[in-house]
Amino acid sequence: MDEAFRALGDSTRRAMLVALESGPQTISALAAPHAMTLAGASKHVAVLERAGLVHRQRQGRTHLISLDPDPLAAAHAWLSRYQRFWEARLDALEAALQELPAGKGKDR
Repeated sequence: MDEAFRALGDSTRRAMLVALESGPQTISALAAPHAMTLAGASKHVAVLERAGLVHRQRQGRTHLISLDPDPLAAAHAWLSRYQRFWEARLDALEAALQELPAGKGKDR
């Protein structure tokens, strides 16, 4: 999960993952929207590979990259704990505000 969060920490890599949602892409296709070299794109893909978020398939000189969303499930589960935490806090705040007498807590 640490590697997945490291990989997701970069906006270019997140954009590459979004592009891969529509299906496998070449390194060239992943690089194009970012005006970067193939070497630069390949480095980003390598980070995504280490995190297990993508798989690379070589077809001759072409490298086809495909999405593997499984590692994101663990990250989602971990983040969901905090979603529940904040929802409970906001529910408690809403309940406390509803207990205030009418007119209290409003700007004057």
